[in-house]
Amino acid sequence: MSREYGQYCGLARALDVVGDRWNLLIVRELLIRPARYGELREGLSGIATNLLTDRLRDLEAAGVIERRLSDDSSAITYTLTTWGAQLREPIDGLIRWSTPLMTRGPEGDEFRADGLFVALPALFSGRVPADRGVSVGVAVDGVLVQLAATESGVEVSRPDGRELAAVLTAEGALVLGLSAGVLALDDVRALVEIDGDVSALRNIFDAPKSSAEFTG
Repeated sequence: MSREYGQYCGLARALDVVGDRWNLLIVRELLIRPARYGELREGLSGIATNLLTDRLRDLEAAGVIERRLSDDSSAITYTLTTWGAQLREPIDGLIRWSTPLMTRGPEGDEFRADGLFVALPALFSGRVPADRGVSVGVAVDGVLVQLAATESGVEVSRPDGRELAAVLTAEGALVLGLSAGVLALDDVRALVEIDGDVSALRNIFDAPKSSAEFTG
């Protein structure tokens, strides 16, 4: 049976390419960084090896991903094409849309801290801190995420050596709640560890949406 919807519709044709189970999660992993096959298996612990192979083949054939030699030329890595990387925008929208689904907590589901490098840019989109040039860190399960207040908003990245005004250490669910704006620092002070200037963290987590975001 054909896996295509057979409809001349942008949504239908997009789903022809990325609508199969696991496809968008593969894209999520590659938005974090280019990855080897084994790294994708580790990040997608519930996927069967033959299914991952099939999905990678389909996404490559569609032009969403491509294979490259690793920097040391010792292995093949998978990376998003320029076109494939444009999936960040709809994925960001789905992450923001999922907030009501996330408020009930993990409920036994696996959480991987590396996923914050995809989730947090989506949740902070359009929010502009008052105090620019201040950076803080968020530590979850040994992974440190850098949040920098810039002229254009909150920049999420791996640590680049700049000084951090404060580091918040917390469980992933609390960090997601703070970043989505459904929790406030005062709500979780007894559940987190804060090293440094609390006001620097408030500058990031309490940053309002820009006026452009409201007016569309």
